[in-house]
Amino acid sequence: MARFSRGATLAAAVLLAAGCTGGTDERADDKPSDGRAPASSPASQELDWGRCKATSEGPAPGDEWQCATLKVPLDHTNPDGGTIDLALIRSEATGGDDKRLGSLLFNFGGPGGSGVSMLPSYAGLTSELRERYDLVSWDPRGVAESEGVRCRGDKEIQAGESVDATPDDAAEETAFFEDAAAFGAGCEKAAGKLLSHVSTAETARDMDLMRQALGDDKLHYFGISYGTELGGVYAHLFPENVGRLVLDAVVDPTADTVGHAKNQALGFQRALDNYLKSTGQDPEEGTRKIAALLERIDAKPLATTSGRELTQTLATTGIVLPLYSEQSWPTLTSALDAAEDGDGTELLALADGYNERDPSGRYGTTTHSQRVISCLDQKQRPTPEATKKLLPEFREISPVFGEFLGWDTAGWCHDWPVSGLTDSPEVSAPGAAPVLVVGNTGDPATPYEGARKMAEELGAGVGVMLTWKGEGHGAYGSGSSCVDSTVNAYLLNGTVPKDGKVCT
Repeated sequence: MARFSRGATLAAAVLLAAGCTGGTDERADDKPSDGRAPASSPASQELDWGRCKATSEGPAPGDEWQCATLKVPLDHTNPDGGTIDLALIRSEATGGDDKRLGSLLFNFGGPGGSGVSMLPSYAGLTSELRERYDLVSWDPRGVAESEGVRCRGDKEIQAGESVDATPDDAAEETAFFEDAAAFGAGCEKAAGKLLSHVSTAETARDMDLMRQALGDDKLHYFGISYGTELGGVYAHLFPENVGRLVLDAVVDPTADTVGHAKNQALGFQRALDNYLKSTGQDPEEGTRKIAALLERIDAKPLATTSGRELTQTLATTGIVLPLYSEQSWPTLTSALDAAEDGDGTELLALADGYNERDPSGRYGTTTHSQRVISCLDQKQRPTPEATKKLLPEFREISPVFGEFLGWDTAGWCHDWPVSGLTDSPEVSAPGAAPVLVVGNTGDPATPYEGARKMAEELGAGVGVMLTWKGEGHGAYGSGSSCVDSTVNAYLLNGTVPKDGKVCT
């Protein structure tokens, strides 16, 4: 079982083109009185940049990339109580010191995505920014090389894929919730004390220590998908330190657990409708056809050339991945046609791409980190009984994705070892510099409505809305010269566009 990511799959979407969350910890005793990191925190350390090494997420990048380690408190309310190491990566500005503006920090979302592995593959889209900024990213706490959490082994992960994420009877429902509880127990065993210290608010505090260690007076930041929630939380905690912040593919900061699931059901169904229109199909008829295919697969999984079976859950996951990028829509057509003919090979390959499974059967751990972060953040945890009552509404929103996302609201953090913190994050940032909020009308994972909510919640004079009438997850670097030039002008020259600007 895996909910649809609000950013970790950005990496998969980028790879296809080339070939989400909860609240945050806002407890009063967690916020120093002046809004800054505690004075005794390790913010004054110097970063020792050196050659990057291969990591669990991939091979070492080229020589233009450097890596370093930043020590941060495990518990920001007790800065002398022990530290953890965060892995950082950077490429220095190419335009010389006289043109350099500082560092531009990237978070690609998830939560749970590795910035260390993602930034080098994303940097090709940011050549103009690279002239004047050091491009910097990191693995947030609990992710990959920063004390990354692995909750179960490869064999257990593959076995878990046989669990039906949309249970049809009592036996399947029992298996669904037992698997969820077992996953949480595995996370507790693997993470220990860290399980209670991977919240979005704590990562935002890490970012301010990063800013100081990088030598920047203000934080310049580019957050994508879940990275927009993280950026909003940073702006709330440290409004006086906000430099130039871009939030692209924006998470709705007002949504709770059920609200996020409904948003994604709406977003993915909208993207599916747009895909079906692009192929000349009526969206309602096409949706019924795909829903019927999934029902047949539920009753009898499809064979594949690998010998593994394509289950309904894997098929749904396989349909989701190409919707992240319009360039991948032809891949979806081919996979659906093959599945209609009884061959699940292509949909299984797409699901494996989403689930980070390589041909040898090894899995990545993005969804493990995503789960430990979001389950600490989110306070709302619907019971199985409450979820069942919501299922008709989810099915109405999306006949293809609704039931999956509905059940996920109860299963994702079922019997989780630590309590959730809040219903939704606080992102109001009075006094902060203008923050550029970029919404894409066809975004499947973070629907456009969330961008408007973020701009409103940041506050008047802070949230500045830019709309792109496009498809796919995220707007910058997706083919709109209007979006790219507007974002670049903001980041490079400080030019704030008129609030409400629309790019077509």
